Amino acid sequence: MKDFALGAFDLNSQLANDCIVLGDFPVCRLLLMNDSQYPWFILVPRVADAEELYQLDEEVQQQVLRESSFFAEVLSVLFDAEKMNVAAIGNMVRQLHIHHVVRYSHDIAWPAPVWGKFTAIPYSEEKRSEVLAKVTEALSGDFPFQMAV
Repeated sequence: MKDFALGAFDLNSQLANDCIVLGDFPVCRLLLMNDSQYPWFILVPRVADAEELYQLDEEVQQQVLRESSFFAEVLSVLFDAEKMNVAAIGNMVRQLHIHHVVRYSHDIAWPAPVWGKFTAIPYSEEKRSEVLAKVTEALSGDFPFQMAV
């Protein structure tokens, strides 16, 4: 796997406050949104000052797409998704980030988008550990991923 020279990177403070850092793919940092109502993850390309996908050089864009597609498939299988919502909106948090939300027709926000719909319900320690273990095991395969320490 290519080593991407990404330079300086700071995670937006809103993302840092709302999420739990799980680790890094070659280009993206993986976060778990601390809202137990949905399996909701966020990929953040570790590129300084990036707000839009088109601002990344082509090779990094392609790697972000590979990481996002791979992870969406992992989540779909892992959580038996009815639908995967994958989106980069960025109206509230300008830093480029891509939401990966596992959806079910019985979830609280269905069929509307999840953002801004309901107040987040943080994970209990037990439930967070369970989700982290599940995702960690699923990412222990061939696709490069480094868990946070």
